[in-house]
Amino acid sequence: MHWGDTVKSKIETVGSLVLGIDPAPDHAPLSLCDRSDLFLERYVKALLDGAEGKVGFVKFQSAYFEAFGSGGMASLARCIAIARERRMAVILDAKRGDIGSTADAYARAYLVPGGSDLEVDCLTVNPFLGPETLKPFVDCARDYGKGLFILVKTSNPGSGWLQDQIVDGTSVSERVAEAVAVWADETIGDHGIGAVGAVVGATYPSQGQRLRTVMPRSVFLAPGLGFQGGDPRATSALATPTGPVLISASRGVAAVEDREMPLDAYRALIRSRLDGFRQTLSPAAIPASLSG
Repeated sequence: MHWGDTVKSKIETVGSLVLGIDPAPDHAPLSLCDRSDLFLERYVKALLDGAEGKVGFVKFQSAYFEAFGSGGMASLARCIAIARERRMAVILDAKRGDIGSTADAYARAYLVPGGSDLEVDCLTVNPFLGPETLKPFVDCARDYGKGLFILVKTSNPGSGWLQDQIVDGTSVSERVAEAVAVWADETIGDHGIGAVGAVVGATYPSQGQRLRTVMPRSVFLAPGLGFQGGDPRATSALATPTGPVLISASRGVAAVEDREMPLDAYRALIRSRLDGFRQTLSPAAIPASLSG
């Protein structure tokens, strides 16, 4: 299915929240950490158990798996498969971007059906080597219905150092957004939503409003909820019929201070936190079946 159509369908049934998975043993219950070789899959399964029926999207942060070396990457492949078995739409937050044949290789690894066991539905990519470096990824979005989230206005405090700079009367973010809008128009699905979207941090909702006018047919991925202090209601209100917004929550859902917490209690905490985040969203972002 086309990525834009998948997003629309998932939002209508389970809402716009994305479960971000950043496996950090120091913030996980001890019961998941007694075997380092099993930690990643145990952790992911616990989070998915807690999120069952509450989210339709999962976002794996590749770096946390890479930190475990080759075993971590093997675990990432298995965790992607587990999420797919649970009918989750899978986003890989890897922020890939490079020139020529290297970009082709990244695209084959993550976005070409059957290309590798790391294949996902959607990938974050970095545009700052120039638009030609994104062509292999955009081609996959067009040819295979895959999704892209291109970094446009990221949630971190230092993002303005480059992204807010004005070049020929336009900010860098808006210049990237203009390219995203073109690619979105080239990859439209049945519901008028492009397969090429943008990372627009929940920490900058006013800039998000301006960027939405530039990218009317792009899905926004909005990180920065929870620990970074993003405004979920203002950000989710940026959604339009052809421009959905996915709100990502990671540490704010999964991190615990009481590491002695039993596993059943941890799953219950995940459910409770997801319910709490849902209550902070714009009412338009919540399916009627889940608003009660």
